[in-house]
Amino acid sequence: MTEEMEERYKLVCDRIREIRKECDVIDGEKLSDAALDYFFEVSNLAIGLMPIIKRTERHETKEATLADFVDEQNLFYSRFQKANYEKSFLDPAYSVKRFGKRLGGVMSAIYMDFCGIIPWSYEGKKDWITYFFEFFSEVYTLFEEQEACLKKGEKYTDCDLAKAIKKALHSFYTDYSEVFTADGIECLVDPSRDFFKKILMTADLSDPRYMYHYGSLVGSNEIQLWEFMNTLSEEEIHSMAKTYVDGYVNGFEITGRDVSIKKSVSIEYPIGLERMMREAVKLFAEANLDVTIQRDGVLSCQRRGARRNLYTNSMNMQVYYDHREDKNYYYDKNYVGRKLEVVQDTYEKNRSLAHEYGGPAVVETFGEEKFVPVNKPEATPFSKTEQKKQQELAVMDASQQGQIVNNYIPGEERSFTIIAYPLPSIGEKFQEIFRDTVRVNTLDSHHYHEMQQHIIDLLDTGYAVHVLGRNGNTTDITVALHALQDPSKETIFENCGADVNIPVGEVFTSPELEGTSGTLNVSHVYLNGYNYQDLTLVFEEGKIKEITCSNFPTEEENKKLIDEHILFHHETLPLGEFAIGTNTTAYRMARDYDIEEAMPILIAEKTGPHFAVGDTCYSHAEDVPMHNPDGKEVVARDNSIVREFRETDPGKAYFNCHTDITIPYDELGSITVLRKDGSIADIIRDGRFVVEGCEELNLPLDQEA
Repeated sequence: MTEEMEERYKLVCDRIREIRKECDVIDGEKLSDAALDYFFEVSNLAIGLMPIIKRTERHETKEATLADFVDEQNLFYSRFQKANYEKSFLDPAYSVKRFGKRLGGVMSAIYMDFCGIIPWSYEGKKDWITYFFEFFSEVYTLFEEQEACLKKGEKYTDCDLAKAIKKALHSFYTDYSEVFTADGIECLVDPSRDFFKKILMTADLSDPRYMYHYGSLVGSNEIQLWEFMNTLSEEEIHSMAKTYVDGYVNGFEITGRDVSIKKSVSIEYPIGLERMMREAVKLFAEANLDVTIQRDGVLSCQRRGARRNLYTNSMNMQVYYDHREDKNYYYDKNYVGRKLEVVQDTYEKNRSLAHEYGGPAVVETFGEEKFVPVNKPEATPFSKTEQKKQQELAVMDASQQGQIVNNYIPGEERSFTIIAYPLPSIGEKFQEIFRDTVRVNTLDSHHYHEMQQHIIDLLDTGYAVHVLGRNGNTTDITVALHALQDPSKETIFENCGADVNIPVGEVFTSPELEGTSGTLNVSHVYLNGYNYQDLTLVFEEGKIKEITCSNFPTEEENKKLIDEHILFHHETLPLGEFAIGTNTTAYRMARDYDIEEAMPILIAEKTGPHFAVGDTCYSHAEDVPMHNPDGKEVVARDNSIVREFRETDPGKAYFNCHTDITIPYDELGSITVLRKDGSIADIIRDGRFVVEGCEELNLPLDQEA
């Protein structure tokens, strides 16, 4: 930190202490009661973090009991707990109640972003903290100016003040985009950014206090996960880590990509799983890959729908739901333009590191406490016209950024892997479910390849597949298949093992859009953090014509949820993938433990046919040859949209999303191959596989729960 920045930090800390002192009064003369309470609450958080900032700067390790660490964290994170949250300005409903409609929403959004200082204090980002302290002081000054004008009899409404605050917020995020945006990219591709890696690789993992050094919330899920991991043997830990790392490396091999030109992989995992992740880092090193680790996004400009990177599973999800649109207070063409400039410049400055980056290796979790979001009108204080403009801008933003990333980290050269494990919050049988999940994740790929090849051989004889639901499921859809020029050397479906998508168990293809029409329906499905009820999609020529669900009482609320988390603000999306899941063992596990609704899409997609809306599985890598274990090339790697626009207008060819929707076996009537000669052949009939050589797949389905 430079001397100039150090001086700025000292000055702004003094100012924040003054603000708290000025607001710590019974009858405020300078500001309204709401403003006094707000600035006292937020400045109190800032002052409480100052000792942490000093401790981190001095590289001091807090010598304290576990209870001391818990108390310290409660001081900062208790405001997110439901009972406290609803009485805090952090809750937009409470903030609007106190400030009024004009000011309440934006002030709550500022507070939420200000809370990003909590983890930064442990990470040593003193310069970032300085920027936010200064911005907070600027907002306080704007309130003082309003009060001064009113005392002089001059007109200065809350609407005027809100405009001034939003202008300041826009300037703040635009000016510091080169800091916040660039940092995320650098942490992704540069292994020398090793704050988290040092903790992971050097801490005493038998002592739970190490988890508090991250600065993230450590709750019951993290503690119980840590406790369970420490009951596992070294052999069990090694096996879990090897499955994860082998899946990543094999992902390069099966797609014909050269992993030897890569030097880094980003690892994403939940706090509490460090024993497995430490072993994984060692195994990645044996494959000549260093790791990068990022913190989950804490700012409105960084937060994404699903948790990623280094993350906690104990946060009040209503908080994230309430603040999902906070960036809209400053999100416009000027901001997006500046941000994209920073993305381009940062990747250019880190060109070599970006080229050496191989992609993510992700550990997902499932079994969180069921979250039923409450829609608060105070959380989305934007008109439909404003929302529409920002949604269109968000689509353009994602498209442009995706193209920039692909220029520096070409899709045809990168890979990934994803694996999932349950959380303690899944219930009393957590340990049994965890061990069974490990079993599911390590099923024999070779054996599944053999059974799945029988299914593919039959699928390759058809021009389309017809899927029907049963037991109340209204699915009735025909999926058009890619034409084969030389069936002796070509195939339509990929024979998927346990590599990029763990566990094993699916055959998939990129459908032809023309000729794909009908209805897809599921009674419930867990997608992108939300459990959808009675989700129905109607396709016409391969594109979504209509989509509905029944999560909320009103059609408007349901459409908003779908638009944000399935369509991602696109007017429509194509059917990017059709697959048949074959992992009946995973299906049986979910049924036996009654955890179907908790299953992540990663496992759920293997438990029935699934349909992905958005990009194909071969997005940005359509020209890379892909061969199945039998030597045949998978030729169905694109669709008409990709073929038309990939070279001339990539922004129209790719949608930067891919969401899988699975029909469970008990809702599945049939999957039938349609042939040009008019004959048909069933893959599944009445929820059971009827292909010769696949009889074993029915055994788990026939077992009594």
